[in-house]
Amino acid sequence: MPESFRSRLAAAVSARGALCVGIDPSLDALERWGLALGAPGAVEFSMRILEAVRDEASIIKPNVAFFEQFGGPGLDVLGTLLEAARREGVLTLVDAKRGDIASTNAAYASAWLRDGPMAADSMTVAPYLGARALRPFFDVAEEEGRGVFVVARSSNVEGRDVQLATTERGRSVESEVLDEIAARPGTVGAVIGLMARYPPLELPEGAFYLAPGLGTQGATVADLAAQFGGMASTLVVANLSRAIDRAGPDVSAMRAAAARYRDELAEGLRPSAG
Repeated sequence: MPESFRSRLAAAVSARGALCVGIDPSLDALERWGLALGAPGAVEFSMRILEAVRDEASIIKPNVAFFEQFGGPGLDVLGTLLEAARREGVLTLVDAKRGDIASTNAAYASAWLRDGPMAADSMTVAPYLGARALRPFFDVAEEEGRGVFVVARSSNVEGRDVQLATTERGRSVESEVLDEIAARPGTVGAVIGLMARYPPLELPEGAFYLAPGLGTQGATVADLAAQFGGMASTLVVANLSRAIDRAGPDVSAMRAAAARYRDELAEGLRPSAG
C-alpha cells in the first residue's frame, strides 16, 4: 500500500506549517491584478501565487469553479497548476465538492484521484446524497495514497440547517459524516468551517481537517484556536485565499503575507499547556 495521505500531509505541515492557500482566479481577482479575464489571466494569476507560497504553505487549494468558468482552456490551466505544484513538492487539494450516487462518484474519483492530467493529492466532496455513497472516493484514495475531505460543517451560516438536520437514525447529518471519517483516518478527513460565535464541534482525535472561514468570512485565529488548539493529535490546515491574493500581484508581498499568516496559525494551533 502507498503511504497514507494523512502521513504525507503531516510531513508537509511539519516542514511548512498549517497554511493552506486557496487559488481562486475569480473575475474580480483577475481584474484587480490587471490580467486578462480568461484562461491566460488565470494561468498567470495561479502560477504567481504558487511561486509566492511554495515555501510557506503545506498545501494549495484551487477551487475548480474558478477554472471551469473559462471552459476547456480553464481546466487546462488547472492541470498546468497541479503539474507545477507536483514539481515543486507542494501538496494539492482540489476544491471540487463532488458528490452523487456511488457509480457517478467512482467516475469522479477516477478523474481527480487516479494518475492523469487532473490528478490531485486530495479533493473535497459533499455528502448530501448520503455519506455512504462517498465510499468510491474513499476506496480510490486509499488505493492511490491520496486523500478526501468531506464537508461536515461548512463556513456559511446557511449550511447549518442541512448539516444539523436529523437522520432516520436520530443523529445529525454532520455526526454521520464524522463517523465516516473516523473509520478511515489515514485517507478521509473533514471540512470544518470556522464561524464566529458558533461553538466548537466535538471532533474525532487523530483525524485531519481543513478549516475554511478565516478572514473575509469573519472567523479569526481565536475561533481556530477554540476549535482545534487543544487537540494535540489532530492535524489541521487552515485556508486563506483572498488574504493572500489581495497582497498581489507582487510575488514578494504575497510571500510575506503568507509567512505572516503561517506564523499566526502556528500560534493559534499551539497545544494548550494544560
